[in-house]
Amino acid sequence: MSAPSSKPTVSEREAREVAEAAREQEWRKPSFAKELFLGRFRLDLVHPHPMPSTEAAQRGEEFLAKLRDFCETKVDGALIEREARIPDEVINGLKELGALGMKIDTKYGGLGLTQVYYNKALALAGSASPAIGVLLSAHQSIGVPQPLKLFGTAEQKETFLPRCARTDISAFLLTEPDVGSDPARLATSAVPDGDDYVLDGVKLWTTNGVVADLLVVMARVPKSEDHRGGITAFVVETNSPGITVENRNAFMGLRGIENGVTRFHQVRVPAANRIGPEGAGLKIALTTLNTGRLSLPASCVAAGKWCLKIAREWSAAREQWGKPLAHHEAVGSKISFIAATTFALEAVTDLASQMADEDRNDIRIEGALAKLFASEQAWLMADELVQIRGGRGFETAASLAARGERAVPAEQVLRDLRINRIFEGSTEIMHLLIAREAVDAHLSVAGDLIDPEKSLTDKAKAGASAGVFYAKWLPKLVAGQGQLPYSYGEFKHEVDLSAHLRYVERTARKLARSTFYAMSRWQGRMETKQGFLGRIVDIGAELFAMSAVCVRAELLRTTEDHGREAYQLADTFCHQSRIRIEELFGRLWTNTDDLDRKVVKGVMSGTYVWLEDGIVDASGEGPWIADATPGPSEKENVHRPIN
Repeated sequence: MSAPSSKPTVSEREAREVAEAAREQEWRKPSFAKELFLGRFRLDLVHPHPMPSTEAAQRGEEFLAKLRDFCETKVDGALIEREARIPDEVINGLKELGALGMKIDTKYGGLGLTQVYYNKALALAGSASPAIGVLLSAHQSIGVPQPLKLFGTAEQKETFLPRCARTDISAFLLTEPDVGSDPARLATSAVPDGDDYVLDGVKLWTTNGVVADLLVVMARVPKSEDHRGGITAFVVETNSPGITVENRNAFMGLRGIENGVTRFHQVRVPAANRIGPEGAGLKIALTTLNTGRLSLPASCVAAGKWCLKIAREWSAAREQWGKPLAHHEAVGSKISFIAATTFALEAVTDLASQMADEDRNDIRIEGALAKLFASEQAWLMADELVQIRGGRGFETAASLAARGERAVPAEQVLRDLRINRIFEGSTEIMHLLIAREAVDAHLSVAGDLIDPEKSLTDKAKAGASAGVFYAKWLPKLVAGQGQLPYSYGEFKHEVDLSAHLRYVERTARKLARSTFYAMSRWQGRMETKQGFLGRIVDIGAELFAMSAVCVRAELLRTTEDHGREAYQLADTFCHQSRIRIEELFGRLWTNTDDLDRKVVKGVMSGTYVWLEDGIVDASGEGPWIADATPGPSEKENVHRPIN
């Protein structure tokens, strides 16, 4: 069987339809964040803070102790950074420790850790070497174990999960050289041939792909009389004939990750290795990412804790103008931001993770908000640490050590964290994804009303249903508990957090009113207002974070010795967050979006090409996007299985 000769050509509308079909269409469980965007502050969905069972906590803590000892005695982060590779003995040690099977059920040989403790383990391992955190996360969060856990058959689980738990590394292959966040143009094909599918195509940025034993591959099955077709997920053995890892990619950060380009040429995959039905691949990928994205906030928490430690120690040791650096307000404000934000990232990550474990709520928005918020804030924290360290922040750890100073890899952390704003959904894509979910209730009742292709009859029906919905919903946005001075009184102690929760309640209603006004104003053009939608989502992320820090502070007050300090950090974060929220609200309607669009048209038409004069372009020759035409590989296979 031969592969299709050309890439799919799709219109903007067709691309949206593919993405829409992959969404979970129904809300079977409550969602704190969804309610927040609708102007309903459902604190009862997150407070009291959900907690792991005693047995789960004990199992998790026991593994963390073993992992900490391994990281402290067996992992040399500087060596991994210097050689851009995790030593085989470290990977084998992680296998022996059971780290490959942290999220895999014990009946398949895994450790059966909860999402909370899995994330704590990723944070710990990532603090020793971010490359190790990525290795473990790519294997379990989005690699073979998670899709099979959610969608695999009993036979598939029995076949593959024991291998993934102890010996086999897995990877997830979706992106292609010319296909990023627009999967409708996916070109890798899976042509049915008897009891097999024949795969042809090229996958880019396959994290773990260079060392993987098993792959989750997304490929397009042609539609035919006997086949539904569509983008479909497969488990593929990496040693199958026709698979070539053509390149091990190198990046500005995360230098130890095994990320490559993988080519498939006439690769036969048994139909028994298909995950779910044909056409369900994107839905499987998106559902997997609902919890899979939580691994990134975990790595950001680890980075925040390290930034805080270095900022504290350095700012106490370094003196400027007769006093420690920390006592200068310009530096102190940065330290306060790092401390408060680290507390917030841990609060958001633990809350979303525990909600995932509890499985009482739909966390598709919460997981996405956690990823978005953590990746943006962690980058800012690392940038502030580099600024606090001054020239030493720009200097490499190896150079610092060579001249006799402590080898502090601040510049490495900045480089390593940068990819989190792109990994598993860029900030821009996360804005659109979350915005789509946030306005789902509106589109459910009024979608046909603003769809230019719907008939007048459909619009009339939509208008009637929308009228009923908004007649009930809009009056509830006028007043609420946030206007009552004694609401949320259980959060008022030596430090008063109740005022912040009242602010969240009021602001959630304001956010919902702003969204409704924008939909009324722009209607079908709403989806093009990406600047506006991004600010709406960022406000929601801040409100979610404020809620999480207050709930966490109250939990620590009742269960730990440092509850008072937790309240102080929560209070500081909430004040900082409120300033950011008010700025975002101001920019909803006062911005340069229209001017920006005019400038972009000018740039792309060549109007401002004169502005580029006076430089030398140091870029090399070659196409912007590498050729990914299906066919046999002409390169050496650099696949390197870990033995």
